Amino acid sequence: MLQIILFSGFAGATIFIGALLANFFDHHIKDTPVKKIFIHSFMALGGGIILSALALVLVPKGMEELDVIPLSIHFGLGVIAFFFLDRYLALKGGKMGTLLAMLMDYIPESIVLGAVFVSDAQTAMLLAVFIGLQNLPEAFNSFRDVVLSGFNVKTALITFFVFSFLGILAALAGFFLLSDSPKITAQIMIFASGGILYLTFQDIIPDSKLENSYAVSIAGTIGFLIGIIGEKVI
Repeated sequence: MLQIILFSGFAGATIFIGALLANFFDHHIKDTPVKKIFIHSFMALGGGIILSALALVLVPKGMEELDVIPLSIHFGLGVIAFFFLDRYLALKGGKMGTLLAMLMDYIPESIVLGAVFVSDAQTAMLLAVFIGLQNLPEAFNSFRDVVLSGFNVKTALITFFVFSFLGILAALAGFFLLSDSPKITAQIMIFASGGILYLTFQDIIPDSKLENSYAVSIAGTIGFLIGIIGEKVI
């Protein structure tokens, strides 16, 4: 159990590190065209990593356990749930799509980390490293969105610090509650996949677009490649 806490804690710590980097970048780096390209490229990098997690981890593992009908139902429920949630936040003037996508990626993967630790500790450790790498650009982008939505910096930093511990709770829940329940774990992953895909097309990809710059698209493909490499190593 101590190993689960340590590795899931590492994976979550990069959320707070990403928030700190975003805060430093916004307040200590002058606004220039290069800064703008970097921000949009880092956003695309995070989007690419999120898509790789969806395509290489969440959906394949869910498909291993679920038949077509329950898989379709849980995927559709994820899309519907996050359509209404995203619409509600948009009406409130919030810009939380990136944050929601990060959490919908981070929490299910942490649950999987804890659930597989019993049978394959090495895979779980490598997954923790992969999750940590994913969280860094995702937290960077989502922190900026949260601040733009009206949260003050101190409140946002405290919130992201708290979020960094969610992975430990999710991993412990996976370890104690879902180690012997692969179908429930799969349902959670497929539900999250539907929500992530909706948020990616609705919020992340449009926001990362930058005219007259190819760096953003390249960064997105690099993000997906990071996911491929991580999955191959695991």
